[in-house]
Amino acid sequence: MITTTDLTKVHRARGREVTALNGVDLHVRPGEILGVIGPSGAGKSSLVRCVNLLERPTSGTVTVDGVDLTALAGRGPRAGRELRAARTRIGMVFQHFNLLSSRTVRGNVELPLELLPGLTRRERARRAMELLDTVGLADRAGDRPARLSGGQKQRVGIARALAGRPKVLLSDEATSALDPETTRSVLGLIRDLNRSLGLTVLLITHEMEVVREVCDSVALMENGRITESGVLTDLLSRPGSRPARELFPPADPEPVAPGDLLLDLELHGTDPNASPGATGPDPLPEILHALPGAEIRSAAVDTVSGRRVGRMRLLVPGGGKRGGGGPDLDALTDRLRGRGVELRVVGGGPGGTRHGAVVSRPSRRTADTHGFDRTVLAAGEAGR
Repeated sequence: MITTTDLTKVHRARGREVTALNGVDLHVRPGEILGVIGPSGAGKSSLVRCVNLLERPTSGTVTVDGVDLTALAGRGPRAGRELRAARTRIGMVFQHFNLLSSRTVRGNVELPLELLPGLTRRERARRAMELLDTVGLADRAGDRPARLSGGQKQRVGIARALAGRPKVLLSDEATSALDPETTRSVLGLIRDLNRSLGLTVLLITHEMEVVREVCDSVALMENGRITESGVLTDLLSRPGSRPARELFPPADPEPVAPGDLLLDLELHGTDPNASPGATGPDPLPEILHALPGAEIRSAAVDTVSGRRVGRMRLLVPGGGKRGGGGPDLDALTDRLRGRGVELRVVGGGPGGTRHGAVVSRPSRRTADTHGFDRTVLAAGEAGR
């Protein structure tokens, strides 16, 4: 639905050149919510503004719904008729709402409809009220923006972005000025619209929690480049990926008494509801049952797109004793083969603290349906 190819944007001012985008290749599939995340100055806002050609790329192409927008841009500073028509299929939500204080809520939603030919005043009003009902603000249609909360203003902004019945919604830091509860509400609305209208959403954010909450896929930007991208669950299950480190940071080292055992458990996309097979059923109950007396020392586990991902640290009292008194880790990891689980002994044993013994580790990789590598974890390979 959205494709950028070798997209470059260079800003020139006072004899200096600043490269905001440096050869960005991005693909957003129809009906997908893709989040672009990165620090300030990474090029995220330049990217989203180049997608609808509010900023003209220096080079490269932007294709939306099969139309090469860069070919429609022309050479002048003003958008031509064909580009304006193509933009009606793209809605945009801004960080600071950009509502007109002189207009009512309904009047703000009607504004883009006034630019569409053939609509009567009554048709514009009816369409605006439909959209306000969709975002839960039909009862505030006659109010001025100053009387609304931040979350309500953003809902009006979303309704306005949907006025032209777009296929694509661009969101530029739409929740960064909102409190956490309001952020969740607005993200829930975006997800509902994505599902009910089949909207393709390109979402710009600097918050990993926003990505976790609503996105199907994610692209990380730094210094004008995309450094990592893929389906969210694939990236979270990819050892060493930045999203996995930020959402589920490794636990700090800690001392362990002789005879005890300290294990790190990593879940790489297990399905808590699946029937027995490659990724299910949920291995957590089985693991805890196989490790009597195990204490959960720390945990960062979540369900993302129906898959359980994260890290957990377990202390098994007496689990590292000599003479076979501890659990049979080889048998346990053998049962976890192919179920997206990695166990690592990070401390304990007969001599006390130790680190880094792999109980279960990657043995091979297979390509998933989206073209990214999926690690298939095997067990019983410790010592190789």
